[in-house]
Amino acid sequence: MAHSILSRAATRRILTRNFSTRQGPAPEIQNSIYISRATSPLFNLSFEDWLFRHAPPDRPLLFLYRNTPCVVIGRNQNPWLEVNMGALQTRDVQFIRRRSGGGTVYHDLGNTNFSIHLARAAFDRHATARLILRAVQSMGIPNARLNDRNDICVGEDKVSGSAYKIVNARAYHHGTMLISTQLDTLGDLLRVDKSLKEVTSTGVSSVRSPVCNLQQFRADVNHDQFARAVEDVFREEYGIDKDRDPTQIIDESSGDQSYISSGITELETWPWKYGQTPAFECTASTTFPFGHVNVRIKSKHGLITDSVLHTEGVSEEMSQKLTAFVKEAEGQEYGRWPPLEDSDTSHAGAAQAVGEWLRKVLR
Repeated sequence: MAHSILSRAATRRILTRNFSTRQGPAPEIQNSIYISRATSPLFNLSFEDWLFRHAPPDRPLLFLYRNTPCVVIGRNQNPWLEVNMGALQTRDVQFIRRRSGGGTVYHDLGNTNFSIHLARAAFDRHATARLILRAVQSMGIPNARLNDRNDICVGEDKVSGSAYKIVNARAYHHGTMLISTQLDTLGDLLRVDKSLKEVTSTGVSSVRSPVCNLQQFRADVNHDQFARAVEDVFREEYGIDKDRDPTQIIDESSGDQSYISSGITELETWPWKYGQTPAFECTASTTFPFGHVNVRIKSKHGLITDSVLHTEGVSEEMSQKLTAFVKEAEGQEYGRWPPLEDSDTSHAGAAQAVGEWLRKVLR
């Protein structure tokens, strides 16, 4: 249980930012359009957060960027229900919890991310979605359309999904645009096998939809072309003159480095990635040669808070050993299962089998 206490304390420390190490004044946000040459998802998401929280309240702002392969879940989602953790590890792909709500997405260099920031009073998610739609249609894909969730589709397939955030006087609409994304990788990483368990969760679940790339409809579409199209419609919509307010090309040395570094650190921590997971309950059952086993596991903030085992057709002594073994998981990180103590050799084979099964269930 000590791990649980440490994790909660770490969460409070890590998620409270400290900017006292900044050297000199923070840079000002003077432009309206930013295009990133950096491809680090941690940097780009933290640069976006800096723009959002420090731009002048009434300034319309556009940020465009691409990331190396990563899976990005929404602020209020459960990673174990949204991401194939085994495939993630096999492919060595980053997993990140972003600061906005919405569903889970896959990024790679074949996907372009857009982020439109406005004054809260002027924010209309349908209007910003239509702005991106106009950009897509201007590239020679006239049959692109918005669905009832403000996602951009071509035919029945989705090419763009969105999420939103509102804080004080500012709001943003950000989203993906699938241009030449590796769709097989996307499918492998976001396809979660739920056949081994039943889960009840208070978190936000992704809305699964068939997806496709823009290049399936126009082969010469690329990132630079899409970025120019979005920039053009954004300037037209908000009256931003190219000479007076030129596009700012940024890299990992840009922006308030102290704030951005702190943001990157936050995104990488266990308390943020996993400890922000809403409460959920998992139940599973299976039959071993020695009898039937049913387990119920409750988790909050990424930690196992309660674990209960029931058996059928198992000797009383073995049942007690297995129950005690499962109880040891309380206070541990969900997704991991504590190894059998070396000193406990009675019914070790049964406990080992249950432990291996639970590792698969909790993955």
